[in-house]
Amino acid sequence: MNGAVDFPLERAELSFRAAGDSLVRRSVLPSGVRILSEQVPGARSATIGFWVAVGSRDEQPADARHPSTFGSTHFLEHLLFKGTQKRTALDIAVSFDAVGGEHNAMTAKEYTCYYAKVQDRDLPMAVEVLADMFTSSLLDRDEFENERDVILEEIAMAGDDPADAANERFFEAVLGGHPLGRPIGGSPETIRAVTRDAVWDHYGENYRPNDLVVTVAGAVDHDALVAAVTTHLEGAGWDLGIAASPVPRRNNQPADIVRGSAISITQKPIEQVNLYLGTTGLVATDERRVTMSVLNAIFGAGMSSRLFQEIRERRGLAYSVYSFAPAYSDAGLFGLYAGCAPAKAGQVAELMLDELRTLARDGVTPLEIERAAGQLGGASALALEDSDTRMSRLGRAEITLGEFADLDEGLRRIARVTPDDVRALAQSIVDRPFSLAAVGATSADVFANVVDVATPTDDAA
Repeated sequence: MNGAVDFPLERAELSFRAAGDSLVRRSVLPSGVRILSEQVPGARSATIGFWVAVGSRDEQPADARHPSTFGSTHFLEHLLFKGTQKRTALDIAVSFDAVGGEHNAMTAKEYTCYYAKVQDRDLPMAVEVLADMFTSSLLDRDEFENERDVILEEIAMAGDDPADAANERFFEAVLGGHPLGRPIGGSPETIRAVTRDAVWDHYGENYRPNDLVVTVAGAVDHDALVAAVTTHLEGAGWDLGIAASPVPRRNNQPADIVRGSAISITQKPIEQVNLYLGTTGLVATDERRVTMSVLNAIFGAGMSSRLFQEIRERRGLAYSVYSFAPAYSDAGLFGLYAGCAPAKAGQVAELMLDELRTLARDGVTPLEIERAAGQLGGASALALEDSDTRMSRLGRAEITLGEFADLDEGLRRIARVTPDDVRALAQSIVDRPFSLAAVGATSADVFANVVDVATPTDDAA
């Protein structure tokens, strides 16, 4: 393949060869169900995912006609494992355990995925069980109340992890009232408040044929996959003969973000301060996303990065320090993280910001670009040895990006990034309003100068 391949929603069939001679096929059924596969030569296992483009950002507050659905996406992810008309929760677990398979689910801000990894001979079983879970969950009321307690324990566990807690506060601080700023799992308050009927309505409104995307990577025959998915969806009562277009992809125009706060401090009597500092980034479809990957690799991803070398190696101020750049349909973040002693937190925050400003002012060298290209290309190649990664790549290509780029195309895009591209993007980042979130034995006063210098006004571009 030469260049990325577009995934038009209205195109019924698509087939092409990708890097490594894998065969990618895509079928859009008349009902709007989308089925994608990547057949990998020599593979003996396969990973399958059932996706919906519904995540925590899509939950709604209560209004005059409907109760709040906050927390329902994560709640529903748990409940789909709790039994159907044909299978108990134990039956579902045994189906995969008996063949040495793996099964799980993930709720994200913009999608939910139920997935399994099995040997090639067990793929038909995985299709059958996941289709049953997806279409026919009972959402039993007793199980609902039991799982409410389980989710509250999960949230409590995450809250006890200072890095997780700081990360949640960071998203809230940067993204403010935007739905992406809310925690994926909900809060104790929303989980206690959400009703079984609200989750049931959420299930019925979003788990429909034209919402469903099925992706499989590894040892898979596409025609057999389409036949199996069709058989089990129709067997569950779905009428796939009714014509419907796939749900449209999200708007990819950058949202107007008003940051939530400049500084967010959560006091905890622990040994380290877990510190996040950053601002808005790029949307997932921005043409500069590859430049962002190169910038991130040079600045804070890896042991040779500027951030790691300055904060840890030269100064010994932190054990863990890095940068990251998540991207969503209409917003993104660029963040810096460090865990350090409370007495050093202010200094570390200043140094992290200084390093970013230096990069924006002075740019990067061709050697750094070359190293970043090698790092990104090698990491991508290694990741694609796993069918999980390939399955997820298909899902993101279909749901978010609307195009498929294989390893060769990714390398070509990286090779086109120049030092000027990186410096210009870094400059646009440092010109934006920054936020800081920290959990530990610290206070806002420690960081006041850092945020004031970085954000003289919230009207920065």
